Amino acid sequence: MNYINPPTISVLDAIRARRSIKHFDSTHTMDRNEERNLIELGMLSPTSFNIQNWRFVIVRDTELRKKIRAVSWNQPQITDASLLVILAADLKAWQKNPERYWRHLDQKIQHTIVPLIHSSYGENETKQRDEAHRSIGIAAQTLMLAARGLGYDSCPMGGFDHDAVAELINLPKDHIVSLMLAIGRATTAARPRTGPVDYNDVVFENRFP
Repeated sequence: MNYINPPTISVLDAIRARRSIKHFDSTHTMDRNEERNLIELGMLSPTSFNIQNWRFVIVRDTELRKKIRAVSWNQPQITDASLLVILAADLKAWQKNPERYWRHLDQKIQHTIVPLIHSSYGENETKQRDEAHRSIGIAAQTLMLAARGLGYDSCPMGGFDHDAVAELINLPKDHIVSLMLAIGRATTAARPRTGPVDYNDVVFENRFP
């Protein structure tokens, strides 16, 4: 099959070339080493206080993918993509042995930063949730650009029954599901970019007018 994907490209070209693709080659299988490499690139994404609160659920089970597709407006990329990753986050990552996030640094630094993690998040559930979504968003973009750089296409998805998907993947009570990523070999080109807003409509100097 002739794939739409170009060969490995630079980061800048990956940013320009990344598009949301809906149709993937369902016969293509991603090599496990390549898959791990991709996820590990995603794990290099920054998080506040380095709490690394994202969680990546790789869905390989064919029947499970079908069930997820059924609660996701029957989007074909869920079953057809080479890799389906559900991006979740641990809302309580900040309090689960936070010393491990700074274990390679001097203890003096650890003793300064770890209390700051507790005081920053504490019982502030809104901040915990906001931080989780921020972390997932950054990681998702990293994964999509890494995939594009490796010659794959992707599709970020928020259109699904979050509660149903959470149940299907046995999501822990202190976690949330934010979005899904379908990654694979595109079989159709993306549609032309439509309706880009003017630069001056979205960029301001110093403050809003």
